[in-house]
Amino acid sequence: MKIAFDVDVLAKQMDINRMVHQVADWGYKYIEQSPHPRINPFYKHPLFSKECEQEYKQALKETGVEISSFIVVYRWSGPTEEQRQFAVANWKRMIEIAVDMGVQVINTELSGDPNQQEICNGMWFRSMEELLPIIEREGIRVEIQSHPYDFCELNNETCDLVKSFRSKNLGYVYSSPHGFFYDEGKGDVRSMLRYAGDELTHVLFADTFNQTLDCRYIANPPWLNGRGKADVTIHQHLAMGEGDVDFDGIFETLRDMDFAGKQLKENAPKVGGDNIACVSMFGFPEKMDRQAPEARERIERELLGK
Repeated sequence: MKIAFDVDVLAKQMDINRMVHQVADWGYKYIEQSPHPRINPFYKHPLFSKECEQEYKQALKETGVEISSFIVVYRWSGPTEEQRQFAVANWKRMIEIAVDMGVQVINTELSGDPNQQEICNGMWFRSMEELLPIIEREGIRVEIQSHPYDFCELNNETCDLVKSFRSKNLGYVYSSPHGFFYDEGKGDVRSMLRYAGDELTHVLFADTFNQTLDCRYIANPPWLNGRGKADVTIHQHLAMGEGDVDFDGIFETLRDMDFAGKQLKENAPKVGGDNIACVSMFGFPEKMDRQAPEARERIERELLGK
């Protein structure tokens, strides 16, 4: 199992060289490269100039850190056909970048609009029909997660979307800070992880509050707090233990599922190498020097027995 750090918060504060060195200083061997304005910006076409690639590769060489995965967020589920076509073009270029960089995993979100679920569902399947042959030809693993305000926010339904393709090149991402959206506030992490089963290849670790409970978050105007989930979605990416997520349940279930060792076996259910456990904290960058190593150490202790 690879333990990675999502560098979203670092990319907003420092250049690529310092970003990579910071991850190494915190004791991580792997970076999860979330959308970056010079590499894979949100919704827009990938960039990654020759100079940027050289800078990144040099920093990796200096530190011994590797990229476990890229995160991309594109409008491949529309809701318009023009958006979908742009997104597919973005995807094709990002796959080329991943292959050139030797990165075997790209994880992503469903995107779309929860108010237009039918059209977004159809758009997503149309994009998948075009992209999956390329993904399988290149031998990479693409992992799907549902994000708050995507056209589908539910764990089991998103797992079923992934499972429907019956492909060793598709996996499922369970994002713990999104979990209260995944089962509409119940927070039954054990059930959700078990439902994912062999599709589960990637877990994001961060805490959040249960948005369905009164006054966990307060939005204005006041009526937003009581309206449907399609109108406003609020969540956080805090350090483990600062919110309402049942991390004891997550770690216990992942151990029972052999999450750390499953992909190392000869009959691994998916291509793309090890499963990934990624620390995905954004909320308080001023605490990262303490919280980032603590999170890595807890994952090592809970899942690797270190």
